[in-house]
Amino acid sequence: MMRLTWTCLLTLVLVTAACEAPGEEPVPAEEAVPALKEVFADAFLVGAALNPDQFYGRDTLGVALITKHFNTITPENVMKWEQIHPEPDRYDFEAADRFVAFGEERDLFIVGHTLVWHNQTPDWVFEDDRGEPLTREALLERMRDHIQTVVGRYRGRVDGWDVVNEALNEDGTLRPTRWLEIIGEDYLAHAFRFAHEADPQAELYYNDYSLTNPAKREGAVRLVQGLLDAGVPVTGIGMQGHYALTYPTLEELETSITTFAGLGVDVMITELDVAVLPRPSEYWGADVTRREELRAELDPYREAFPDSMQQALADRYADFFEVFLRQQEALTRVTFWGVTDGDSWLNNWPIRGRTSYPLLFDRAYRPKPAFFAVVATARE
Repeated sequence: MMRLTWTCLLTLVLVTAACEAPGEEPVPAEEAVPALKEVFADAFLVGAALNPDQFYGRDTLGVALITKHFNTITPENVMKWEQIHPEPDRYDFEAADRFVAFGEERDLFIVGHTLVWHNQTPDWVFEDDRGEPLTREALLERMRDHIQTVVGRYRGRVDGWDVVNEALNEDGTLRPTRWLEIIGEDYLAHAFRFAHEADPQAELYYNDYSLTNPAKREGAVRLVQGLLDAGVPVTGIGMQGHYALTYPTLEELETSITTFAGLGVDVMITELDVAVLPRPSEYWGADVTRREELRAELDPYREAFPDSMQQALADRYADFFEVFLRQQEALTRVTFWGVTDGDSWLNNWPIRGRTSYPLLFDRAYRPKPAFFAVVATARE
């Protein structure tokens, strides 16, 4: 029934399409393609992570897709520490300002990403003028300055912040970052409190990947419950949706959503994509520092994405959105990590130079069968 539903919807759309040259796939007429934000208006916000070509307006086709389909946006990189605060006495707000203005011009829900993370944070953050590790007090002061400067600049303009990103190991224990080593376990509480002081109205999230894994899920529950018990203002948990055709199970996904909602916080899918290429190992996380060697068998779809894989991707997305719709009382947002396949970080992670197809729009900015499969879940 699911497969028939999205196939019939796609057929109806293509009937209205303009004729194409022989050998080319038909392109759906724009007016016949439903807007995702309208399809899921009664369920949750639908968003995308943006790159500078999009929010500076250089990628005009991408801007058109964003404006039509999404009502919330997240920056891929321009609010991370290394870009927005590259040197001790210098902030660079140009790109972040443009990102926020892009969202304001379109009345979008704006998410800031990310304030405290162990990656893409310069070494100087943790060191004094001699290159020695800072004291606990000095690093806390540096964290406070950064968070209150960045959050304070966008007070009342950025609606929610990924305050702490990826603080957990796969077994649910705290990751041994320099934040933890120098400050201690309460670095997370301080980060959330500093952000709340800077903008008391902003939503504040803990964001991480692999939160469908039972051990890591349990670690996230302990972490967030401990913060809440201490009166720390955590308003949501972001489940990074870096999924694949066989991972996670739908039961694990749904269990995590209901478990986190049981803490009394909002739950959101924050970085959704579906990996379709062969995996070089059994690693299922999303550590950005991980690198693997390119081999031909790991990049099988350089010329085209076969129909059988389009079908598999469509079915997988439909399965995920059926879960999301069942859990719409718990979910506030579903954000894709990119707009089109050409934007996706999976073209270069964990292997540089591959051709991946993880999103709902292809490299020609056209909706894929997965798009119509997703739409069909809301129309059944």
